[in-house]
Amino acid sequence: MRQYYVYIMTNGVMTNGVRALFVGMTNDLMLQIHQHKEKLVAGYTRKNGCTMLVYYEATNDIVAAMSRERQLKRWSNRQKIALVESSNPQWSDLSVDWYEAKTS
Repeated sequence: MRQYYVYIMTNGVMTNGVRALFVGMTNDLMLQIHQHKEKLVAGYTRKNGCTMLVYYEATNDIVAAMSRERQLKRWSNRQKIALVESSNPQWSDLSVDWYEAKTS
């Protein structure tokens, strides 16, 4: 059974009271995060230095994952911040161990 992930990345920096937040979806979270950390993915995450995984959720339903990604992308930053803080109040990089394992 395949897993799909909806995730939020940040650069952790507050600029004028706003964090850069990126919402994405993938079926290989470790690989996708590695690509963001190495800045291999052109676009918003590379431009804004979003290398910290601060939230993710998994499902085996691709339609549900795509729907959830669209929903989160429409949310305000305030709503996304509340979602992150509900499960990760310290804004820890949830991928630290994964990334180190990937590069070993």
